[in-house]
Amino acid sequence: MKIFLNKNRLVKLIKEEKNLGFVPTMGSIHLGHISLFKRSISQCNKTIASIFINKPQFDRKIDYQTYPRILKNDILLLKKLKVDYLFIPSSNQIYPTGPNKKIKISSLGKKLCGKFRPGHFRAVADVIERFIKIINPKKIYLGEKDMQQLKIIEHYVKKNYNKIKVIGCKTIRERNGIPCSSRNFLLSSNEKRIASEIYRLLINKKKYLIKKKISLNKIKNKIFELGAHKIDYIKLLDINKIIKPYKRNKKYRIFIAYYLRSTRLIDNI
Repeated sequence: MKIFLNKNRLVKLIKEEKNLGFVPTMGSIHLGHISLFKRSISQCNKTIASIFINKPQFDRKIDYQTYPRILKNDILLLKKLKVDYLFIPSSNQIYPTGPNKKIKISSLGKKLCGKFRPGHFRAVADVIERFIKIINPKKIYLGEKDMQQLKIIEHYVKKNYNKIKVIGCKTIRERNGIPCSSRNFLLSSNEKRIASEIYRLLINKKKYLIKKKISLNKIKNKIFELGAHKIDYIKLLDINKIIKPYKRNKKYRIFIAYYLRSTRLIDNI
């Protein structure tokens, strides 16, 4: 695996690559990331990973500061997986003149997490675009765990870079059902148990929600009883109707964002 800190050196080496798969990460590589790398390796001639903790997408300074950083571990894992290239840029390499605050994304960016984290999805689209301009991949692999982010980036890339395909990959879960996430490193064993119980509750009640045999309020109260400290939102949405062009068939997901102490967890089920 070749490791690059400098974008100019990277561009020189990969400019002839015709079928390059790209997996953007902020590090703390977990099983969810690993599934993205495996998919890219199976579908592309070469695969490139990036590790870059994108400061502009954090709306709380404390979240940026406490974000888990385990770079040595990450590098060992990526070598084992036989990823071809790893790009670990500094902030100056990505933002030589600062972020683009005028970037235009779908109106979905103002809903769900966007309502509670203003500017977050614009910052994600901005950094993805900057990586696209450096790497010029054929395919970009993102997880369905961040479904809202996936839909927004899918739409943005299709609109602005129609030769690049965004591939959504299914959510990988820990044995207890909670989705693999770097934030899980911040949870105590008791909090993991609570998150697992919340997941099971949502799985069991989803069909009743769709048939309107139970209300979201009842589920919300039960989640508080289980030990959640705060719920930003819980919604049942048809994912085929959240971003245009709409598809005909209905595909419902429960979207949730909640806190266990100061750790914010999201899921869609």
